[in-house]
Amino acid sequence: MIRTVSGTFRNGAVQLAEVPIGIKESRVLVTFLDDGSLTLPERGIDAAMAAELRTALACFADEWDSPEMAIYDDYEAAKRKR
Repeated sequence: MIRTVSGTFRNGAVQLAEVPIGIKESRVLVTFLDDGSLTLPERGIDAAMAAELRTALACFADEWDSPEMAIYDDYEAAKRKR
């Protein structure tokens, strides 16, 4: 079985965000991710396209920003807790 757990590499050690249940010892692979930031031009989106997208998606903002949607911030972890 493959299980993914997020974590942070700090001072030469990986600190897991959660302890995986049922795993006492296991081989692991560690993949270092960038900071997650990107620019719109890296995605082929110029200022005019960004404004158009912002306008088109604005009708969803209230729902996306509602407290009830917070469960989807870490959907996989919430799903495992069921």
